[in-house]
Amino acid sequence: MKEILNAIERAAIRIKDEIDTKDIGYSQQQNATGDTQLQLDIKCDLVCEEEFSKAETINTIVSEEQDHKVVMREDAQYFVAFDPIDGSSLIDVNLSVGSIFGIYDGSFEVDKLVAACYVVYGPRTELVFAHDGEVKFYLLQNGAFEFVKNITLNEKGKLMAPGGTQQNWPAHHKAMIDNFFQEGYRLRYSGGMVPDLHQILLKGGGLFSYPSTSDKPEGKLRMLYEALPFAFIFKMAGGDQTSATEDLLTLNAKHIHDTTPCFFGSKYEIARVKDVYARS
Repeated sequence: MKEILNAIERAAIRIKDEIDTKDIGYSQQQNATGDTQLQLDIKCDLVCEEEFSKAETINTIVSEEQDHKVVMREDAQYFVAFDPIDGSSLIDVNLSVGSIFGIYDGSFEVDKLVAACYVVYGPRTELVFAHDGEVKFYLLQNGAFEFVKNITLNEKGKLMAPGGTQQNWPAHHKAMIDNFFQEGYRLRYSGGMVPDLHQILLKGGGLFSYPSTSDKPEGKLRMLYEALPFAFIFKMAGGDQTSATEDLLTLNAKHIHDTTPCFFGSKYEIARVKDVYARS
């Protein structure tokens, strides 16, 4: 596992440099999920693949930017799914973006998910790694990631990051979000999954939601390299997660780019989500 974390750290340092100094214009290509790729998306995907190719413990990788699995070493143990640049459309306005990694032991099945990691590229470059019952927070300093602290969520939070276009929300979902705001929750939503969830984790709790909507009934966020890694992280940090009707950590993707509705937060907020959706 240490070898994979080291590969992620090397990739993150290179990606940070790409974000700071390289072309962010659009390419003429679309990725596997239909998004028009930035030049940066393509470059950062190659950076991750290059660094993972050096790790002898990695068998197969899956990327948001590629149509198919890429086999590295057929006799190796770990399978890694990743989004090299989540929120890349925010780069031209200089908002924080991130990378997400799910690490699976033996296959891309949810019960094989053994570690998860994400990196935030903002005013500072920060990395969060969940494994063996701990969620560890690292800060990039002087060219290396240094451990800062373990992350633990409070039972109840104060922040709200509601994704999806409101006109496409189910009525019961809108009512639930409105009720949270009436209780004094504060809006913290940038449109980037990584920075928004990172803020909820570091500020002690709250709710990030991306429900089933009229335009995206199966949700927008991808399971293998977005929803499931964050479900793993929030659960390990003492919070909770759900698809609204099921535990995300019981769901298996039939296709490498399958999506799901998803909610992440403190236990209090996720319990409310489950109750509201059970009664809707």
